[in-house]
Amino acid sequence: MKQCAARYYPLLPVLAGYLTMFLMGRSLSGMWQLMAMLAFYCALGQAFNIFLGMTGYVDFGYVAFLGVGTYGMALAITRLASFEGLGLGIIAIGLLLALVMATLLSLAVGAVALRLRGAYFAIATIGVNEGFRYLIEGAKIWNGSEGIIFNAEMNRIFGRGLASALSTFWADVMVFIIAAVAAWVTLYYMRSKIGYALTALREDEDAAKVMGINVTRYKIIAFTTSASFAGLIGATSWALKTPYVFPPEVFEIHYTVEAIIIVLLGGAGTLLGPVVGGLIYGLSKYWLSVIMPGFQLLIFAPVIILIILAFPDGVVGILRKTLKNTQLEKFIE
Repeated sequence: MKQCAARYYPLLPVLAGYLTMFLMGRSLSGMWQLMAMLAFYCALGQAFNIFLGMTGYVDFGYVAFLGVGTYGMALAITRLASFEGLGLGIIAIGLLLALVMATLLSLAVGAVALRLRGAYFAIATIGVNEGFRYLIEGAKIWNGSEGIIFNAEMNRIFGRGLASALSTFWADVMVFIIAAVAAWVTLYYMRSKIGYALTALREDEDAAKVMGINVTRYKIIAFTTSASFAGLIGATSWALKTPYVFPPEVFEIHYTVEAIIIVLLGGAGTLLGPVVGGLIYGLSKYWLSVIMPGFQLLIFAPVIILIILAFPDGVVGILRKTLKNTQLEKFIE
């Protein structure tokens, strides 16, 4: 029993971090939106890390899964608004639809792209988000470039008070929950046959194949899991928080770049890394946007590159070495 509990010790600092952010947001005046933004970056890093961290593959089309998840929630609200009595059940249907749509897209993309390796895989995924965006706009799917605005539907279904609470509070609470669940799934994978197989293929894919590991199967598991969480983040942090969807905004590639930075800053393949990376990145971006608005990316880019070059294992990698052979070692994964 004690050994079973010890398997989950690394989850404690992650959950403590999310709980601290939540309590600070609730108790300190004017801090909620900042904490919600940090939770978004942590959740984004946590979800992205399941694929990048565990396989070493870089998916430049990742934002497409967030965008599809956003559409899933928007479609559920707009299409079901006329059905009386569904109430908050529409939110549950929207989350389910976002999950299914992101998973199906990841299976379609993965069936082709996961046959490639390394840089070839990364190049193949660059066009996924742009291709999907132009498909929606060109074929006028889901209102095409006009997007979907569903503020009126939310007010009609839930009432102004609850609709406002969903946008300003409960959408962010859901992001905290998604981040915590993504952390638990990451640790479960790390401690199971899936994690060992993914580690083997990350270190040497050919050797993993020779050992009898079905690398394609495990890559698809990591890819679809990571994409599913992205769909849920899009449905909550984007669709519910800002009740409209426009293709140029939800398929913007810089969100993928931010996810890569967060994972590499914190430590790819670690459990605590996305939390640390999300906090460092989110706070730095916020601080720079306050003191030097408009120049934050110009300053931030070279600093990030230097940090990644100087600390290839990320902040958690340094922390691991520092706490090795101490009582705190078992909490750092």
